[in-house]
Amino acid sequence: MALIPRTIRELAIEGRRTFVRVDFNVPLDHGKVTDRSRIESTLPTIRHAMERGAKVILASHAGRPKGKRNPDYSLEPVGQLLAELLRCEVLLTDDCISEAAGKIVGDLRDGQIALLENLRFHPGEEKNDDAFARALAKLCDVYVNDAFGAAHRAHASVAALPRLVRERGIGLLMEREIQALEKLRTTSVHPFVAVIGGAKVSDKLGVLEALVDRVDALLIGGAMANTFLAAQGFSMGKSLVETEKLPLARSLMQRAKDRGVKLLVPVDLVVAKSLDASEGRVVGTNLVPDDSLALDIGPKTVAAYRHEILPAKALFWNGPLGLFEHKAFAEGTLGIARAGADCAGFTVVGGGDSVAAVNQAGLAERYDHVSTGGGASLEFLEGRQMPGIEAVKP
Repeated sequence: MALIPRTIRELAIEGRRTFVRVDFNVPLDHGKVTDRSRIESTLPTIRHAMERGAKVILASHAGRPKGKRNPDYSLEPVGQLLAELLRCEVLLTDDCISEAAGKIVGDLRDGQIALLENLRFHPGEEKNDDAFARALAKLCDVYVNDAFGAAHRAHASVAALPRLVRERGIGLLMEREIQALEKLRTTSVHPFVAVIGGAKVSDKLGVLEALVDRVDALLIGGAMANTFLAAQGFSMGKSLVETEKLPLARSLMQRAKDRGVKLLVPVDLVVAKSLDASEGRVVGTNLVPDDSLALDIGPKTVAAYRHEILPAKALFWNGPLGLFEHKAFAEGTLGIARAGADCAGFTVVGGGDSVAAVNQAGLAERYDHVSTGGGASLEFLEGRQMPGIEAVKP
């Protein structure tokens, strides 16, 4: 991974139209933002730009409107919350490249903010379309990427646009993300422990292969653990199992064994007959009923994983350990959140549900870094080039 690009501190933004790509892709419920952490995380960059007298243009995607205008994905609720947090007016444009949007941006005073409407209302955003990028470029003199959660996407506002703007760099959030994850990626301290959860082995294959060569212990949870258990010959009932990935799971387990890496899978599970069950029951991994599915790791597994996590000098956690959004199956994930908070080493957590768990448990401040990017943090640790970082380099 290359060195950090120039930050907003080093850019000439005074009195200039400064396009700040943020990640305001936040959950909404009846027009209200239900998790404001991504918005709050970029406030230092926005305040920095305002205080230096930049004309601030914020731009983000939200949801998957598939290139069409959809009021369900409007950034209006985000703009309202942002105005409350900043205690100033935030002007929301009707579109991101319309004539009206151009007029609002053109009329901005120093230190004033405009929020462009959802970038994904245009198909050109996800297609990394040059014409769409050039339309956005007409709005700005300076480009700042502070959207780490989108930095691994080769989209127009992330990859094509910055190359059209001479004065470009990254925001303060992006700087913190790169510094923390680069420290973890290049760490030489041991024990280095990684906890990887989530639904599918296929979603985490790259990072699993990268980590098995570098960590001392790899702790597997979530539905993806079912595939590893099935690969060991356990019957998993109705649980989600990626049967086509069984050889890969066996290969990873053998690779870990050959390198002296502890690859731990659950020893007990919380099972139920359906995803919407109000409660589950704990069984051994060899006792999953044919009519049930595994929805969380059990208490013995939490204890075993905690035993590995506490003495770690470096810890990375990505992905829930169970069906975290259901209270009956959240305890495994919350247990790992508590273990990570009690670890005295350098601790990093990334991924939506993992971050939600540490926030829900009130433990976020006890982690060294809480990443705003799930997929982005994984790709960074794999050592992949990130389009959003490469494009802002001089």
